[in-house]
Amino acid sequence: MVWLANPPQTAVDPAVLAQSAIDKMRLAGPDIASPRTGGEYIVGVPMWMWVDQSPATYGPNSASATAGGVTVTATAKVSKIVWKMGDGSIVTCHGPGKKYSPVYGRQESPSCGHTYTATSASQPAGAYTVTATSTWTVDWQVAGGGGESGRLVESRQSQMQVAIGELQVVR
Repeated sequence: MVWLANPPQTAVDPAVLAQSAIDKMRLAGPDIASPRTGGEYIVGVPMWMWVDQSPATYGPNSASATAGGVTVTATAKVSKIVWKMGDGSIVTCHGPGKKYSPVYGRQESPSCGHTYTATSASQPAGAYTVTATSTWTVDWQVAGGGGESGRLVESRQSQMQVAIGELQVVR
């Protein structure tokens, strides 16, 4: 039997540690603020879409993981949100969207929006299923030198139901 004062270290893969750091962040899908399930939306009227921001739903979010004397720090932030609107339309937004205010009237959102062209009456439960998928870009680096770094991409999603009605004027 041979006793070693400094036993050999097993190699640690920094990318695996980065994934452990990501797991600690508990990243979630977008926190959809608009459209709201209880909102009143009408065919032909622009819908503004935005998300509430927190470290777990939009970033930035950071965490570290250590193993075998190696520490990796990872920082995640959402780089885009892809909205599947339930009517076949897909909208890609490169930001959280701008919150709507009544002073904007019926103008289109400057950053993230959609205009439905048909009611949701024929859909299950009379509503479109909207799916928002956030793409998280995660940059990681080994602490304390070595210069090793990398990038991982994660995605998370949230869903909601949106009823789209029709406004008719009778004279």
